[in-house]
This record gives sequence, C-alpha cells and structure tokens, in this order.
Amino acid sequence: MKYIFFALTLIILTYCNNEQEASNCIDTEKIKLDQFCIEIYQPVCGCDLKTYSNTCFAQINGVIEWTSGKCEKN
Repeated sequence: MKYIFFALTLIILTYCNNEQEASNCIDTEKIKLDQFCIEIYQPVCGCDLKTYSNTCFAQINGVIEWTSGKCEKN
C-alpha cells in the first residue's frame, strides 16, 4: 500500500511540475491568433510540449521557446 501511495504522489508531482513549466513558457500578451502564418510545414516543439507547424504558429500562440522538430511523446 505504501508503494502505491508513493507512486501516485510521484505521478501527481510530476504532472503538476510539467503543467507549471508549460504555463511559464506562454506569454499571453504575445498571443495573436488572428495573425497570418504561411503554411510551410517545418515542425517545432514548443516549451509547452506541443508540436506547431512552424515557428510562426508557435509565436502567434504565445510560445516563447521551442526546438526544431516534432515533440516526442514519452
């Protein structure tokens, strides 16, 4: 029973930490969903762990950091 409680606590803490990190990488003042982006597929992985079609789509969603390529699922 102790192990189940420990495992659940660890899962919850990891989830909350990931959610907090994701919220820290979005600048809500930079969200401009009505802005035009060119439809060239050059995927980037945002710091919110979402894959965007290209850097423009990441930027208009307020993402402040990203890396080239799709996000990898764990």
